[in-house]
Amino acid sequence: MKIDAVHSPSPSPLDHIRSIAGSLNQDCACYSLDMNALQRSLQADSVLSVWWPHWQDTHGHLFAASGLFVSQTQLTAMQEAVKVLHEVMTSPGWRQHALAPEPALTRAGPRGVFMGYDFHLTESGPKLIEINTNAGGAMLNLALTRAQRACCDAARDWMHTATDVTHLEQGWLDMFAQEWALQRPQEPFIPPSGRARTLAIVDEDPASQYLYPEFLLFQDMFRQAGVDARVLAPQALSWVDGQLQHAGERIDMVYLRLTDFDLSEPAHAALQQAWASGACVFTPNPQTHALHANKRHLADLSDAELGAQLDLSAPVQAVLASVVPPTQLLTPDNADQLWAERKRYFFKPLSGFGSKAAYRGDKLTTKTWAQISQLPYVAQALIPPSQRVVMVNDQRKTLKVDVRAYAYDGQVQLFAARLYDGQTTNFRSDGGGFAPVFVTPT
Repeated sequence: MKIDAVHSPSPSPLDHIRSIAGSLNQDCACYSLDMNALQRSLQADSVLSVWWPHWQDTHGHLFAASGLFVSQTQLTAMQEAVKVLHEVMTSPGWRQHALAPEPALTRAGPRGVFMGYDFHLTESGPKLIEINTNAGGAMLNLALTRAQRACCDAARDWMHTATDVTHLEQGWLDMFAQEWALQRPQEPFIPPSGRARTLAIVDEDPASQYLYPEFLLFQDMFRQAGVDARVLAPQALSWVDGQLQHAGERIDMVYLRLTDFDLSEPAHAALQQAWASGACVFTPNPQTHALHANKRHLADLSDAELGAQLDLSAPVQAVLASVVPPTQLLTPDNADQLWAERKRYFFKPLSGFGSKAAYRGDKLTTKTWAQISQLPYVAQALIPPSQRVVMVNDQRKTLKVDVRAYAYDGQVQLFAARLYDGQTTNFRSDGGGFAPVFVTPT
């Protein structure tokens, strides 16, 4: 394994730190995933006992065998970016700006669990690609991070996890309890006696979701803590006598994994009523998405004039200018110019998620452009992802990388990487999938 830094005439400490991580990502293609440890970490002999024997048939590209190395400088910059982004997007001025079109969303309450901030890493620092309000994969990435081993003695010095994951499940339980307390301050999330709280993990046809195993792990975590957790489709819930119910029992809290972010679809009417009435605690919820994840905000965050109107401080604006790529709304007025300069942009639908209907400008056809130019899209400056070399069938393969910071209330809880090839992140790439993040020592 080669771990020598890339030499330059007079490297600064910053260059040296970057070169260590970059060199490891290019030259250390060894496997670090311990499959036996992963099986134990995923509790495959209990809640996932049926899934585990067949996971490689259905989820063979879920976990990468190699981790990603990131410099402490890049890690610190992402943590600072998450903190600043959260402060901006929960400030009174931003709330008024973001929620003005939908005043019904303006209310106090939960902040939103498992915020996901996705970054590409560049030589000038991390660049924000997207913000997600119900980011999936945290539980699986925790198991993956714990199931790593050094491939050789030399690697052991470089495999430091980016965050402390020792007691992270308890931290997540505390996070849900805090969300509960923000709406129900007089009632404990886990009562000392009497009826247990009932929590529904809700997604469309949950068992068909690619990350369904994670739902089972969350269910197990909650049940061990004394919470009656259920994995449910929206159609299993009903609005009866001012309560959200399942099988005749009241649901107290919803961990919302739906991509109908504003709960506007007719099939989700019971959920909409439960949230609008405050009868049930929702996290994340429509307000969380409206504040943080509408892709229109990528243009707002990169707009210095708006930052001045919102009275953001100079240091805050400097962080935004550094981390948020220039982004603009696609309009009839700029459509011709954006088409002419399309190779410089990545186009994303305002209402999209999971890279659906998103296009690199250099891959756009005239037919596709004719369609999307009539739809609400943003054009984000194209930021090429960094790369990670892995081994696939004893051959070296270069994959693209993005880094996700899972956070709550502006604090990063866990870092994870996704390795992929193609235009956008996916779980179809040989050698790709979720990968742990290792921070190189200073």
